[in-house]
Amino acid sequence: MTRFWLGGYGAAMDGSADGIGLLSGDETAATALSYRGAVTQTPSPSWLAQHPTLDVVYAALEGDAAVQAFVRTGESTLRPLGEPVEAGDSVCHVAVSPRGDFLVASCYGDGRVVRIGIDSEGRLIPDAVNKAADLRAALLGEPLETSAPAGVAAAASDPWATSRASSDAERVSHAHAAAFLRDGRIATTDLGFDLVRIWRPGASGLALDHEVVLPQGTGPRHMVVHPSGHLHVVTEYSCEVFTLAAGRDGTWAIVSSVLSSPIAEVGTDFPAELARSRDGQFLYTALRGSNTIAALRVRGAGESLEPFALADSGVDWPRHHLVHEGKMLVAGQRSDTIALLDLDERTGAPLGIRHQAPAPTPTHFLPVR
Repeated sequence: MTRFWLGGYGAAMDGSADGIGLLSGDETAATALSYRGAVTQTPSPSWLAQHPTLDVVYAALEGDAAVQAFVRTGESTLRPLGEPVEAGDSVCHVAVSPRGDFLVASCYGDGRVVRIGIDSEGRLIPDAVNKAADLRAALLGEPLETSAPAGVAAAASDPWATSRASSDAERVSHAHAAAFLRDGRIATTDLGFDLVRIWRPGASGLALDHEVVLPQGTGPRHMVVHPSGHLHVVTEYSCEVFTLAAGRDGTWAIVSSVLSSPIAEVGTDFPAELARSRDGQFLYTALRGSNTIAALRVRGAGESLEPFALADSGVDWPRHHLVHEGKMLVAGQRSDTIALLDLDERTGAPLGIRHQAPAPTPTHFLPVR
């Protein structure tokens, strides 16, 4: 039986989810999925991540500024593995390292990128929490300010600050996602400052390697690492997908960009997740606003993209979607529903809505391993 853990928003974040939920269907989720209820009593577990080798799931408790680990205790049950560990304001994303020795939490509210250690049993290590160092200090080689607790510092300065008119409102740093790159470094997005940051992990935390500055006002949100090694980044404000690549010296740069759909409306549509097919031939992003799924074809060796299809997502405000066994699952945050879409096996195009089902304020799917 196919099963998925389901993240969601609880009452404190204007949602109706009681905790991590369970979806179940048939062997391939080819016909229908049903919500089976909450398996944990957890406030707003908006993003979930799986440990690479253990039956442990990590949840970003967005409204509580914390991350918590849960161990699987049965076929479809979870229990807390330790207490929540503080991360940062509105932590909205967690990504676990390929070796399972730490995770990176991205905090939308204060722009912090947080490294949290993981022990051999999958528990979070409270003493191994490292907020990313002040980026200005890291770039200039200056010591960290000592007014904050050890390892805690502010986010980076706005690279566009000097180019804005004095009447413009001050922008705020919003870290939104992290992705582990093939060379062991880590990429994170800052939606507020239009940055993709490249970090080097170390025993004491994360060290800034360099930054890639995207055009002002694009709002980089989520990322996909392509099998070719390219990094595809979807932007919430400009409805684009940027492709980044590393040069011979290891420095990442933009190599192409494309509108997610020729009919995407900037200011009306706000892309959420970016997902790829298993073979990497196709990418999909959801446009909140028009409530559609935009499909893009990967060209060349992964260095460029071409939009080719647009389809109804089947939900209102599609916050997350996932390609699974040739189908697409879509989470409708505002409609309190999930949808199952067919994908054309040959062309990759979304074909239509196969199934819809109620689910409380869903925000993220994670396959039950």
